[in-house]
Amino acid sequence: MVCGGFACSKNCLCALNLLYTLVSLLLIGIAAWGIGFGLISSLRVVGVVIAVGIFLFLIALVGLIGAVKHHQVLLFFYMIILLLVFIVQFSVSCACLALNEEQQGQLLEVGWNNTASARDDIQRNLNCCGFRSVNANDTCLASCKTSGHPCSPCAPIIGKYAGEVLSFVGGIGLFFSFTEILGVWLTYRYRNQKDPRANPSAFL
Repeated sequence: MVCGGFACSKNCLCALNLLYTLVSLLLIGIAAWGIGFGLISSLRVVGVVIAVGIFLFLIALVGLIGAVKHHQVLLFFYMIILLLVFIVQFSVSCACLALNEEQQGQLLEVGWNNTASARDDIQRNLNCCGFRSVNANDTCLASCKTSGHPCSPCAPIIGKYAGEVLSFVGGIGLFFSFTEILGVWLTYRYRNQKDPRANPSAFL
């Protein structure tokens, strides 16, 4: 049977949702690994990563069950949710790729001021204190502070990697956004195809 047929559409949709399942489990595993090895102590960051992983897992599960059963209602909701996720993810990915250095600095400073636990992780792992300047009265967990050596502010160090990280995140986001629009198209086509093994008089 050619790849435009019922079986090929079903297999492609199942494969795509298995990929989403693996990615969701990877996200949850990375969050657990970061907590277990003490790399991340921010419950907010870990919670967001785990929530995204669980959400993606549930979407993949709905799509997988809908594809296997050729269930019209599940496939419809899966298609709508995937389309909404595509719109949000595509917009965020484009925003990440479009940020200039000044905008990146402003975004980093907002995040720095609003996440105390993540700020402590950054200072400890990058061995720096403060964002743009070192304040002797601020709490800092960097080894340079405890050893009495002069500490550097964190903004220049983070700025070296911010552009690369945002470009990487934006690129990955764009890649998965195109797989999502592919999933929407496959689901739409699959919903309108007739199962050759089904009873011709049955409702599909």
